[in-house]
Amino acid sequence: MNIRSAKISDAKRINALISSYAERDRMLFRSMADIYENLQAFTVAELNGGVVGCCALEIIWSDLAEIKSLAVDEANKEKGTGKMLVAAALEQAGLLGVPRIFALTLEPDFFEKLGFEIVKKETLPMKVWSDCAKCPKQQNCDEIAVVKTVSRRS
Repeated sequence: MNIRSAKISDAKRINALISSYAERDRMLFRSMADIYENLQAFTVAELNGGVVGCCALEIIWSDLAEIKSLAVDEANKEKGTGKMLVAAALEQAGLLGVPRIFALTLEPDFFEKLGFEIVKKETLPMKVWSDCAKCPKQQNCDEIAVVKTVSRRS
């Protein structure tokens, strides 16, 4: 498995992965325009020449970044693909000097196994909620906030 930065040629597959989860109400949809606009934030997992997973790291503020759009195709679940994508995002955050990473998730156990801690959503800054305005679950959010502190790299 190869973990690498996303390329333009990966955008349609990233959209398909995210859409497969969004259709099951497991994450927010992202349009092709949004994926292209934020492509540099995406990391992909590639296996046998095909993209089997994706993850984005979005910088929120000087001390905080968010892991977003973590999606792995069904055939590659339970193979460590998601763990590798999160590890790559954490590594990137460390290189950028961002000390805290969070995710809003329906799978808190997955993130807890990777050293994240569950926190109240209210402890995260208002900037975090920019996506919430677009979410159909806005008033009845079932996502759980998880946070991890990473060491800075020089």
